[in-house]
Amino acid sequence: MATTSQEAQFVTFSLGEEIFAVPVEVVREILDYAEAFKIPNGPDYLLGLRDVRGQGVPTIDLRLKLGMSKTVPTSHTRVLVLDIPMENRPAEGRPMESRLLTLGLVADRVFEVTPFRNDQIEAAPDIGVRWRSDYISGVVRRETGFVVIVDLARLLSREDASALQSAA
Repeated sequence: MATTSQEAQFVTFSLGEEIFAVPVEVVREILDYAEAFKIPNGPDYLLGLRDVRGQGVPTIDLRLKLGMSKTVPTSHTRVLVLDIPMENRPAEGRPMESRLLTLGLVADRVFEVTPFRNDQIEAAPDIGVRWRSDYISGVVRRETGFVVIVDLARLLSREDASALQSAA
């Protein structure tokens, strides 16, 4: 199926009963789950490092980052290896720099690559109270519920990104 400029491809995955998606172009590969090498004094959501083709890749439990319960691995648990474009805040007067943050993201289950039309993607809902929704780049309504499109660069603060980068 060819994609047009009116649609984009996303990889869908679940955390518990919730369905999330990330743009297919940030997904390098999808691996079976394996325990990560623990890193002392890291944030609670940082599971550790995973060897991915000779590269130490920091691996996170997205459930913990989103305030959910810790992942309990099953035979369906997968790790999405992502290359996330991040912007570096340079010293004053210098141009904005971008870099790639390679990260493993643990998902309870990975479903499919699916296209969403731009007109299907709604903004994050305003629920009238303060809650951290800036990591939601959009929501897609489906017959079975909603798919939340995650903006990983926004979800990971600069402090998170530097901690993960130095872990690698």
